[in-house]
Amino acid sequence: MNDQPAVSLAPVAVNLLGHVEHPAFGDSPYRIDADGAPFVPVGDGGLVLGVRLGDSVFGTSGDHVAPGACLVHPDDAARHALVLYACIGNRAEVRTGAAAGAVGAVLGKRGEIGRVITGFDAHDLAAMRPGDQVSVRGIGQGARPGWLPAEVTLMNLDPDLLPQLPVTAGSDGVEVSVAAVIPAKKAGNGLGRPAPAWCLDLQLAAADGIGLRFGDLVAIGDIDARYNMGYRRDWMTIGVLGHGASPLPGHGPGMTVIATGPARSLRPRDDGAGHTGLTASMLMLP
Repeated sequence: MNDQPAVSLAPVAVNLLGHVEHPAFGDSPYRIDADGAPFVPVGDGGLVLGVRLGDSVFGTSGDHVAPGACLVHPDDAARHALVLYACIGNRAEVRTGAAAGAVGAVLGKRGEIGRVITGFDAHDLAAMRPGDQVSVRGIGQGARPGWLPAEVTLMNLDPDLLPQLPVTAGSDGVEVSVAAVIPAKKAGNGLGRPAPAWCLDLQLAAADGIGLRFGDLVAIGDIDARYNMGYRRDWMTIGVLGHGASPLPGHGPGMTVIATGPARSLRPRDDGAGHTGLTASMLMLP
């Protein structure tokens, strides 16, 4: 383990372009849930109205519902770059269509073939349409504040947002307020995938009795997310909940990773219902 002092690295900003996604189906409108019943995956991608930061991730009957507009790109290589470089808290601006000029922010990421989840004012979101172009000022990947322990890695987070989140630096590590600490056995879709460009689904349902909201910070033990996400004993990973639950087996509320490191240096504090995570006011969203 590298025990050299952490080095403060200046972040690099890049301008990115995304297109508001249109929901798509294959040759069937149905997916099959954990009990073998077919369902229509409402809210999986595209523009989702009426769901906001702070709402329950179990509060809709949809599938992988994200609070806002999901961005993609028709060119696969550009799509990968968009998802990789965009970070939670980055500024997003609508460039075309009826909502041109509206300003929002990146809320998280979605796996599969890659989506960036962006939040906007409800009025602006209602005026947006699939195919609208949205620019994102991508900044945060590779950023490293000088106080960060060398063995803790940050990712997917705008540097200007970090001071507003419940993250406290101490002499012996980093403490983070979370809504829940989840065991590694609940890790689902996203394992084996690169954390800077993918979310990690938590195999949780409303029946588990853990009240979670969009924007909550959650911790999962024994998962190393520095590169491709996978099991590692005595490790800790923390993320922001960006999409909702799913009836699909192996899926559930999705967290976009913001920090990962040894459990001795990255310590979650389970504040339950008293936790305050990512909020609309932090992102200057109405």
